[in-house]
Amino acid sequence: MPTEWVPPATLERQWKAIVVHHSGTANGNAEVFDRWHRERQWDGVGYDFVIGNGTDSGDGQVEVTYRWRQQKVGAHCKTPSNWANEEAVGICLVGNFDQTVPTERQMQALIKLCRFLTDRYAIPTIRVYGHEATPGANETDCPGALFPLDRLYAALDSPSASLPATLGQ
Repeated sequence: MPTEWVPPATLERQWKAIVVHHSGTANGNAEVFDRWHRERQWDGVGYDFVIGNGTDSGDGQVEVTYRWRQQKVGAHCKTPSNWANEEAVGICLVGNFDQTVPTERQMQALIKLCRFLTDRYAIPTIRVYGHEATPGANETDCPGALFPLDRLYAALDSPSASLPATLGQ
């Protein structure tokens, strides 16, 4: 587990869920999304983590955003009472998964990151959501019709499944 995934102890929140997103774009990275969000007068990138697809960052590269480092409330999933932004970690995979599937490296990185988060915060698999299935979320198709959420769930429920030894260390 990369050390940058561990937030500062003095700031660490007790997260209760995970929301998985796609960027809906063919390319991008945390910096691109931060700039795009700020141009819209938002408080920077809304996600805690961004997983690259090999375009503007490495394929499967997990970028830790300032939100995670500062343990700031997210801006990734609007819900009544804002529970998803306040209690859920936001992870965005670069890509439009209505048109393509995530790369194998993206999926492996997502599984590894979700395992870290579910273990550290005792988040059950049933509280790992695709954006569209997040209770109370505005209607959306995110993370896309081709996103293999069932594969993510299977991997989280079976610690040895779908994770090569090199990534599981």
